[in-house]
Amino acid sequence: MQRIRDTANAIVTNAPDIVLTIDAPGFATNVIKHVKKIPAGRKLIARGMRFHHFVAPQVWAWHPKRAKKYAATFDKLYAFFDFEVPYFTKYGLDTIAVGHPIGDDLIGKYDTHKKTSEKIITIIPGSRLSEVRRILPLMHKTIEMLGRCGYNGYRFVIPTVETTDAYIRAQVATWKNKPDIIPAANRYDIYAKTYIAIAASGTVSAELAMMHIPAIIVYKMNCITTWIVSKIINVKWVSLVNILTNYGVYPEFLGPNARVDKIIEQFGQLTIPSVRNKMINRLQNADKLWQPNPNGAIATVVNDIQKTIK
Repeated sequence: MQRIRDTANAIVTNAPDIVLTIDAPGFATNVIKHVKKIPAGRKLIARGMRFHHFVAPQVWAWHPKRAKKYAATFDKLYAFFDFEVPYFTKYGLDTIAVGHPIGDDLIGKYDTHKKTSEKIITIIPGSRLSEVRRILPLMHKTIEMLGRCGYNGYRFVIPTVETTDAYIRAQVATWKNKPDIIPAANRYDIYAKTYIAIAASGTVSAELAMMHIPAIIVYKMNCITTWIVSKIINVKWVSLVNILTNYGVYPEFLGPNARVDKIIEQFGQLTIPSVRNKMINRLQNADKLWQPNPNGAIATVVNDIQKTIK
């Protein structure tokens, strides 16, 4: 609450033409509410100060009617994707799709599927320690089972962030097939050479999709969380590329379906050239959905703000 007050007071003190809030919609809406409570803030709004927000909250996955609340708070909204726009324009909120900012740095920037003498299997158990604790044992069993099923000659790699590095290193030290550990800062170079990725659901699935890397998506939750999610999530898939294309490009094994046998079966499918190439083609065809504006997401937002100020 103190941060909300401090931020609102800073806005009023600096008297900007536009306030651009980025992500964290709960925090952003509370800041704007507080600005409107301050007499000097109300004067600035009357003089034309506007509130823009990047990015559109995922009301389509949770509660579509919440879009009405955002329409009453923001003057302009920048969404990732075209399909998100109608959820907000329905309530009169000026909304434009600018594309996914990760695509600015990834789409067309890496030479993927390089010819290498080794086949790299990238294992991505998540970026939060709590999820790594749940998912890493599944990935360990998968690596061991791949060897037993005759899938040999692979190099396994795990990118780690600072908060998970020590834990992962301690765990893999006891594994028979020890993967290489690399810092997440170098992950794109590894992704570009990856044969198949086995990844936790999250932003990484978007990164892999933009780089056209064949992948299998997994996620494990406790029983209570699994039940709650099944009741409140309104989407068929969790991977953004699947949602964007309305097709199961990436196979997803979530909750009780996150099992070694299912992962191994799908892994075997992705070693078949025709299946593998079909997935890569679908990922390539999705590029225009990730990045509808040729200048990129960030440049599109900046240009729009400049035009608004002029």
